[in-house]
Amino acid sequence: MRLPRWTAAALVLVATVAQLLLATFARDLPQFAGKAFGARLVSYPVLMLLVPLLWRVRHRRGDRAPRPVPRPVPWAGFTLVMLPFLVDVSGNTLNLYDTVVWWDDALHFLNWCLLTLGLGLVLDVAAVRPRWARAVAVVGGGALLALLWEVGEWWTFIRHGTEIATAYEDTLGDMALGTTGSAVALVLLVLRAGRGRPVRARP
Repeated sequence: MRLPRWTAAALVLVATVAQLLLATFARDLPQFAGKAFGARLVSYPVLMLLVPLLWRVRHRRGDRAPRPVPRPVPWAGFTLVMLPFLVDVSGNTLNLYDTVVWWDDALHFLNWCLLTLGLGLVLDVAAVRPRWARAVAVVGGGALLALLWEVGEWWTFIRHGTEIATAYEDTLGDMALGTTGSAVALVLLVLRAGRGRPVRARP
């Protein structure tokens, strides 16, 4: 029996929400202490569903216009966009942030690679012309999202937490790693466009 294409995205969402509920209501566990999981319980599902929702709204409006080849729903892109939230929560559940020194740095690179790769598939940036605009969209967009994430971290728990003394250096490193991950995502998107389907030029 072949599973629906949305299965992977649904499983990622359910696994993330389940762990968020555990983290929110098991605050006595040290790996969840002081990390604003109450806020994450609300914000993570919203952010995970935001891209599929915006995609659906945009394409519902465009359904009335005649299109020669309707574009299929980019479920793989949606799943990649959702994965960083699952990876982040799972790292907290397994207490990897506090026990593995390089875990946080590795995730800023990996998660931004997954996030911008997913967004690139959803937005079909491989079809963007000229090519430099594709690079600006992926790497520049990834850098902007990394900045917004760091602002969110500072606002929710760093400014009143115990990490304020090292926050400046940590923030710079996280943004650099996130931007590097976005650059790797750009390379993967370019390679995929070269080996896969023909690129459609945008008007």
